[in-house]
Amino acid sequence: MSQGDLLHVVTADDISDRRKAFGRAIVWGSALIVALVAAAQTAQQMGYAQFGFETWRPTLYAYILWAICLCWSQVLIRGEQGKRTLFVLPAALFVISLTVFPLLFGLVIAFSNWNLSSPLGRQFNGLDNIRQMWADPFYWNALTNMVLYSLAILVEYAVAFGLALLLNAEIRARKFFRVAFLLPLMLSPVAVSWMIGKSMLEIRFGPIARFARWVGWENPSFFGSPEIARLTIMLLDAWTFIPFMMIMILAGLQAIPKELTEAARVDGAGPWKTFWEVTLTLMLPVSITAILIRIIFKLKLADIVINLTAGGPGGATDTVTSFIFREYRDRSNVGYGTLLAMVYLVIIIIAMTILMKIADRFARPRT
Repeated sequence: MSQGDLLHVVTADDISDRRKAFGRAIVWGSALIVALVAAAQTAQQMGYAQFGFETWRPTLYAYILWAICLCWSQVLIRGEQGKRTLFVLPAALFVISLTVFPLLFGLVIAFSNWNLSSPLGRQFNGLDNIRQMWADPFYWNALTNMVLYSLAILVEYAVAFGLALLLNAEIRARKFFRVAFLLPLMLSPVAVSWMIGKSMLEIRFGPIARFARWVGWENPSFFGSPEIARLTIMLLDAWTFIPFMMIMILAGLQAIPKELTEAARVDGAGPWKTFWEVTLTLMLPVSITAILIRIIFKLKLADIVINLTAGGPGGATDTVTSFIFREYRDRSNVGYGTLLAMVYLVIIIIAMTILMKIADRFARPRT
């Protein structure tokens, strides 16, 4: 074997204790600087003291200093092994700066009274926003609507599964129908709300409203009644995202070996039993994945509601996201809106954790 074919093997470096101590010192020293600067700026923001900081830039600069010292210390303390860490550590620190810091700043704003129309600016108000949320019937109505909208996913799944079975069968123009059924997914929900909600469902000249009058509905108002308005929002959102579930289920159906269904028929199983015992069982992991992803999209539902009803009539169609949006835009209530967003984030994390644990139990292969 030639010298050029030898692999480079990383061995333990002979690092002195003095070098290691210096590496730890710069990390902890820079971390102390970050903590002191952040504490000073927090005290100034809350009105306890004045240090002359106009913005949060000193904390940012202190964090950048700590990040540089942390990367440098890895090389000082671990030598060649520390250089390997530098391939990942800067990216991890960058992600932290884009996620953790905004979350911490959001928590500070959530416990503040900050109305953009007020000349007083942001003021710490303790638990007042939580008390306001607890007594806000419109927020709890929006949460209730989100539960109803999420339960509609079961109907969407059934429709998507039926369409996937149809497109998986040997029918004429199968490729054309696959493309045609995917068209709603290619449209923006904002475009759907304007194209269908604002145009086709328009009470005076919309073609769907005219057809409704022709069949006997005297006043076809799709957004005047709370129940009909909520159902209309569900239908529009379902029309947009059913193709997403359909394409995932179709991919799962095509991955099922045909030999399994043929063996079931040879054993005397009818079409329904073959579907229930073979197709549906094998499709459980794909189905659960599609439903979970659809729930995530549903929890962000806002654009169709904002464009069509603005939460009306009387908050009947409001989602939590659209309600928070209106707190920011219409009422300029940044503090209260941020608290609602934080609470909603916690609810989503808890709900999705529970759902994923339940899904993992059902998706396990049977033994």
